[in-house]
Amino acid sequence: MLGHPRVLLTDTTMRDAHQSLFATRMRTADMVEIAPYYARRLAGLFSIECWGGATFDVAMRFLKEDPWERLARLREAMPNLLLQVLVRGANGVGYTTYPDNVVRYFVRQSAAQGIDLFRVFDSMNWIENTRVTIDAVLETGALCEASLCYTADLFDPGRPKFGLNYYLQLARQIERAGAHILCIKDMAGVCRPRAARELVRALRQEVGLPIHFHTHDTSGISAASVLAAIESGAHAVDGAMDSMSGLTSQPNLGAIAASLAGTDREPEVDLPAMQMASHYWEGVRRLYAPFEPDLRAPTSDVYRHEMPGGQYTNLREQARAMGLDHRWPEVSQAYAQVNRLFGDIVKVTPTSKVVGDMALFMVANDLSELDVQDPQREINFPDSVVALFKGELGLSPEGFPAALQEKILKGDAPLNQRAGDLLPEVDLTAARSELEATLGRQATDTDLASHLMYPKVYRDFAVHQRIYGDVSRLPTSAFFYGLHDRRRSRSRSTRARP
Repeated sequence: MLGHPRVLLTDTTMRDAHQSLFATRMRTADMVEIAPYYARRLAGLFSIECWGGATFDVAMRFLKEDPWERLARLREAMPNLLLQVLVRGANGVGYTTYPDNVVRYFVRQSAAQGIDLFRVFDSMNWIENTRVTIDAVLETGALCEASLCYTADLFDPGRPKFGLNYYLQLARQIERAGAHILCIKDMAGVCRPRAARELVRALRQEVGLPIHFHTHDTSGISAASVLAAIESGAHAVDGAMDSMSGLTSQPNLGAIAASLAGTDREPEVDLPAMQMASHYWEGVRRLYAPFEPDLRAPTSDVYRHEMPGGQYTNLREQARAMGLDHRWPEVSQAYAQVNRLFGDIVKVTPTSKVVGDMALFMVANDLSELDVQDPQREINFPDSVVALFKGELGLSPEGFPAALQEKILKGDAPLNQRAGDLLPEVDLTAARSELEATLGRQATDTDLASHLMYPKVYRDFAVHQRIYGDVSRLPTSAFFYGLHDRRRSRSRSTRARP
C-alpha cells in the first residue's frame, strides 16, 4: 500500500454518508440490494464503510433490525471487498466507557462476522483509551486503522494547542501502538486545503504508516482538502457516491475520481459504474425524504461551531423537539461557546454529544458563558457534562478548566486513571444466562454482544422481533409509510377524471 502510486478510495455511502443525511435511518434492504453490484463493478474500491458507530444503535432502536444480520448479508453479497467498521475505542459503539472484556468481545464478534478493517478512535485523542481496542483488533488478524481526530486549524495562532506538533506526537503514539494504518479523522470538515496538504506531508515524513484521510463537506469545499491530501501523498481517502455526497456527508467520490483521471494518482475505479451506483442511491434517497435535514446549502459557519457532520442534523432535530428550532443560530453559537468553556476540546462522539447537550441546555435556560462560570450561580448540569468532567469518558490529556470542573463536580474528585481500569470485567457466562432468561431462548454470541452494548435497546428490539418477526425484509416504502391499496387509489383516480 505504501508504494502504490494510485490513491485508494473508500465509499462511505452505506454508513457515514447516510448517517449524516438521514440520521442513520437507512435500512438493510436498500444496502443489500446494491451490494452485489459493488462486488462486480466496484471491486477497485479500497473498502466499504458500512457498519458501526451510531448505525448499530439506530438499527435496533428505530429500524427494528439486527445490525449483525445486516453485516452478515453485506458480507455474503460483497465477499471480495473490505468491510469497514467505526469503533469509538473504549466506548465501543456506544456513548459510555465499557469494561475492557466487553470491548474485546465486541471486536472478536465483529471480526468473526465479517469485518476486515476497524477504524478506531478516541473522542479525546487519548491513545491510552484505544489500546485495548487496538490490541483486540490485532489479535483477530484484522486490519487496524487508528485515528487522530482533527480539530481547530493547524495554522491558527490563537489555538496553538492543535498545532502541527500535536498531531505528529499523536501519530507517533499510534505507530508505536501497532496500528496498520493512520487515519486523519476530520469529523467536522474543518481541515482546510492548506492544512490537509501540510499535515499529510509532515505525517509522511514522520511515520511509516499508510495515511487514510476522512472529512465531511459541510463547508462545501472539502473536496479541495481531499485533493490537497492526495497531492501530499495520502494513500486512501473517503467519499460518498455523488447523489449521497455533500453538506454534512462526505465529498463527492465520483468528482474526486474524475479530477484525478490522467494523473499518476488516478484510482483504479470504473467511473461509469460509480455513476450507475449513484443513480441507484438517488432513487433510494427519495424514500427517506422525511428524514432529510433542513440544511440546503453549504455553510462556512462550521469553521466557528465545529460540529461533526454526523451530529449537525441530529442536534437540529433535538433543538426542534425542544421548541428551539427558531433559535438554531443561538444553539450553534452556544456550541462554540461551550467548546471554549470546556477548554477547547476534540469534538467527536461521545464528547460532541456532551457539547451539544450543554449548548441546548444553555439556550433553553437562557444561560450565558458568565452564568456558567459564575461560582455563585447554582446550575444542575446535564448528566453527560458531569460524566465528561468526572473522566468517565476518558481523561483529557490537556485537562479541563479547573474552576469549571470543580463547579460541575460539586466537590466530587475526578478520576485520575482510565475509567476502563476501574470497571470490573463482566461475567460473560452469567450475562448470557441472564439474557436467555429474558429472551426465553438460547442467546447467540451476537445477541450477547448487542445486549452488552445496549441492554435496554436490545431488549426492546428482541420483544419487537418476537412479535412482528424480521421486518428488515419489508420494502422500505411499506416499513415507513404502510401498505398502499392500489385498487382504492385507482378507483379514486378514475372518479377524479373529468
